[in-house]
Amino acid sequence: MLDREIYVITFDSTHHAIKAEKEIKKEDINIKTIPTPREVSVSCGLSLKFDYIDLNRIKSIIQVNNLSISGIYKIIKKENGKVAEKLN
Repeated sequence: MLDREIYVITFDSTHHAIKAEKEIKKEDINIKTIPTPREVSVSCGLSLKFDYIDLNRIKSIIQVNNLSISGIYKIIKKENGKVAEKLN
């Protein structure tokens, strides 16, 4: 089985997650709201999943709009579980 990667943005509150989702969607970036993966320990239960190709655009949107995030993570799905790596 090959390793698979997903990328997520995590937040400290649902309010911040919803605001970020709105701003990112304005830029026609494909994102999906998902439950925060358990490999990432944060206080909000919502995260935004996105494709790696959009990482730099998303970072720019976060900075320009002064969005409050907890972190951006790469989560690698392996045969024996998942591993989270914080990117910022």
